[in-house]
Amino acid sequence: MARKTMFLFIFFCFLLILLPLSASAECKCDLTETIGGSGHKNKALKLKIVAILSILIAGAFGVSIPSFGKNISTFHPENNIFFIIKAFAAGVILATGFVHILPDAYESLTSPCLSPKPWQDFPFTGFVAMVSAILTMMVDAFATSFYQRLHFSHVHVHTHATHGHAHGSAFASSDASGSGTSDLFRHRIVSQVLELGIVVHSVIIGISLGASGSVKTIKPLVAALTFHQFFEGMGLGGCISQAKFKSKAVAAMILFFSLTTPVGIGIGIGISKVYKENSPTALVIEGIFNSASAGILIYMALVDLLATDFMSPKLQTNFKLQLGANFSLLLGSGCMSLLAKWA
Repeated sequence: MARKTMFLFIFFCFLLILLPLSASAECKCDLTETIGGSGHKNKALKLKIVAILSILIAGAFGVSIPSFGKNISTFHPENNIFFIIKAFAAGVILATGFVHILPDAYESLTSPCLSPKPWQDFPFTGFVAMVSAILTMMVDAFATSFYQRLHFSHVHVHTHATHGHAHGSAFASSDASGSGTSDLFRHRIVSQVLELGIVVHSVIIGISLGASGSVKTIKPLVAALTFHQFFEGMGLGGCISQAKFKSKAVAAMILFFSLTTPVGIGIGIGISKVYKENSPTALVIEGIFNSASAGILIYMALVDLLATDFMSPKLQTNFKLQLGANFSLLLGSGCMSLLAKWA
C-alpha cells in the first residue's frame, strides 16, 4: 500500500511539474506584479530559502511528535489527552480542506482567464471534490473488506485444522485479536490516504510560493505556512503513530511529508521564469488537484478521524472527555481557519 501511495504521489508531482511548464505565456490575464530589479529578486529568493528551512523544520517536528513521543503516557492511544489532541488535529485537517484548499480550487476554476465553456458553465470544484471523496470511500471500503475476507479465511482454515477444539475464552481472545488487527489495518489505510491528500496540496502550495516574485506575497506566507505545516503534521503524525508501522516505514512517511512543501518551493524557484500562475493550463491543473485534495481531506477528517472517535464508547460514556474533545475540535479548526487570512 505504501509503495502504491508513493507511486501515485510521484505521478501527481510529474503532472504538476510538466503541465504548468507547458502553460502558455500568452495568457491575457497575466496579472503578475512588476518586479523591481535584481535587488527585489534577491530579496525574494532569500525569503524563499528561509521558507524552505522553516517549513521543513516545522513540518518534521509536527509530524514526528506523536511517533517519537510513544514513551510519553500522554501520547498513548488509550489516554484521554490523546483523544483531545486527535480532535484538535482532525479540526486542523478539516479546516485545511474546507477553508484553505476548496476556496483556492474554486478561485482557480472560476478564473476569468479560463474560457466560459466548460469552466464557467458547471461547478467543477464541488464536483471533483465530491468524486474524490466518493473514490476515497470506495478505496477505504474495498481495502477493508478485502482484508477482512482474507483474515476470515485464515481464521477459518486455522480453526478447521484444529478440529474446532476451542472454548469460550479462546474464541473471545481470537475475536479481540482479530478486531485489534482489523483496527490496525484501518489505521494504516487512513494514514496513507490522508498523507496522499496532504502532500498533493503541499506540492501545489510550494510551487506557487517558489514561483512568486513578489516580496509582499512571500513575507506573510512564510510564517503562515510554517504554522500550517506544523499543525497539519501533528494531525498526520497522530494517524501514523496509531498505525504502528515499522520504523523504516514511519521514517519514510515522516520524510515524505516533511519534504513535499520545501521540494515544491524548490521546483517553483526553478520554473519561475516560465511558470505563469494565471495561464489556463496552470489554473485548471491547480484547481482540479486542489479540489481532489479537499475531497480526500474532508472525507478523512469527518469519517475516519472524527466519526470514529466521537461515536466510540470511550467518548460517549465520558461527558468531560466529550466536552474536551469538542472544544479541542473547535480550537483546531478555528486556529487553522484563522491562518487562511495569510495563507
